[in-house]
Amino acid sequence: MKMNRKRYEEELFRLQQELVKLQYWIKEKGLKVAVLFEGRDAAGKGGVIKRIVEPLSSRVVRIAALPKPTERERSQWYFQRYVKELPAAGEMVFFDRSWYNRAGVEKVMGFCTEQEYAEFLRSAPLFEQMLQNSGIILIKYWFSISDKEQKRRFIARNENPMKRWKLSPMDIEARVRWMDYSRAKDEMFAATDTDECPWFVVNADIKRHARLNCISHLLNQISYKDLTPEPIAFPKITKHPEYTRPRLDAMRWVPARFGQNPTDEERS
Repeated sequence: MKMNRKRYEEELFRLQQELVKLQYWIKEKGLKVAVLFEGRDAAGKGGVIKRIVEPLSSRVVRIAALPKPTERERSQWYFQRYVKELPAAGEMVFFDRSWYNRAGVEKVMGFCTEQEYAEFLRSAPLFEQMLQNSGIILIKYWFSISDKEQKRRFIARNENPMKRWKLSPMDIEARVRWMDYSRAKDEMFAATDTDECPWFVVNADIKRHARLNCISHLLNQISYKDLTPEPIAFPKITKHPEYTRPRLDAMRWVPARFGQNPTDEERS
């Protein structure tokens, strides 16, 4: 049964408070955290990332959502453009799709050769072991969604002009090749779901549940303590009697279609 909105928002707020504590810990201890989000189209990866980063600082946390590679990037070592996005000390990076594009869309859609695909499956665990050996905490999530639910979400996007931009020709092709994607995912797991760097699977058919379960699990992957600073005591404003502020009507105010702009009498 789907969780009601009130309870969902209460649980999300509680988890977001813990994410802020985790952020302070990562910054203070100089941790390097990379979290990968993979799954079929419309599985809800972007939604959970949005809820995670919502209360956090962009100076500590950022999202890596790379577009399709350029001609130059296609000639590089495959992992090269992802390496540039990896976290430095005190940072946490969320990959909204990652180097696993090669094992999914590139494999299914024929955007890579069989040799390139085989080499990826061989080298990905070695690459990830190198990252972990360098001190990066690497966490991988696969969002699992049913055929029926994906179809429902695609139809909802198509019927909503505000969300239709999310629906691409590639999404429609993915529906046709559902079984091909299933086979590619199984092969990817067989090669890259290791004890050292496992895949954690999120049941994504109900978005609210998926978000809460994923965030809760993420918080349990890193041992942290509450380093939230105490509230700041704000000092009084220093007065400068010789300074006269310009009149407000001398400024180019945005028209106040909602509310009203201040007046000189209202300004202290």
